[in-house]
Amino acid sequence: MILIALGANLSSLAGPPEATFRAAAAALEEQGDIRLTLWSRIYRSPAWPDPADPEFRNAVAALETALLPAALLARLHETEARFGRQRDSVSANAPRPLDLDLLDCDGQVSGVSPLLPHPRIHERAFVLLPLQDVAPQWRHPISRLSVASLLADLPKGLMQDVVPV
Repeated sequence: MILIALGANLSSLAGPPEATFRAAAAALEEQGDIRLTLWSRIYRSPAWPDPADPEFRNAVAALETALLPAALLARLHETEARFGRQRDSVSANAPRPLDLDLLDCDGQVSGVSPLLPHPRIHERAFVLLPLQDVAPQWRHPISRLSVASLLADLPKGLMQDVVPV
């Protein structure tokens, strides 16, 4: 199973984050080599590192593709740019109109780009909660812990701040 995370806390040319997610999904599928198969609910979560920034909307989607992980990640980054995302070291945690992360690619483990599984997947309630919607049976490829176990290990404060929209 190939899993991606979607996040946004600014509007794009497509509209608010929820509309941006739909438009980004269509953009990913338009070349015919990616097909999104499952979607989570959309969740809201506080901005980080500055909670005064607009709240995030987050979701997880499963997809099918024959693209290799590096090519898929490149397509994700191209799609982000199309919706106004600027990637640089200065804006790494800045508000953004679209963030697409490759979470897992059929259980592959890689220490080179793209890092697989995503190196912070187990620390993020805003990823794990929607991931549980899409793939409740998913297990972390390295720790082999289930998504439910990873959620149970998170500090409770992280969980209560992430709620379905």
